[in-house]
Amino acid sequence: QVQLVESGGGLVQPGGSLRVTCAASGSILRFVAMGWYRQAPGKQRELVATITASGTTTYADSVKGRFTISRSSAKNTVYLQMNSLKPEDTAVYYCNYSPPKGPYWGQGTQVTVSS
Repeated sequence: QVQLVESGGGLVQPGGSLRVTCAASGSILRFVAMGWYRQAPGKQRELVATITASGTTTYADSVKGRFTISRSSAKNTVYLQMNSLKPEDTAVYYCNYSPPKGPYWGQGTQVTVSS
């Protein structure tokens, strides 16, 4: 059984920073990539960033240069550092883990960017 628990969301002003964390537990295959998605009200869930076991990262164009995904394989934890936040970054952020028997999702953490 796999469990993903996100934390670290909150309210931040435009231009501010937040770091969200995903703690994974259970039968985690460390060679499987993990990622962050987000879903804003009335919109479809979209990919934000992914990271492989070797550290290769990909980002949505909308967050490139502002967000950084990182991973601690020893701790089964994935981080998303978000800088220069904009109101359009407001969404529920979800952690994703997709082994062959997946995908698995966390419950999400709300990020609100507003003055």
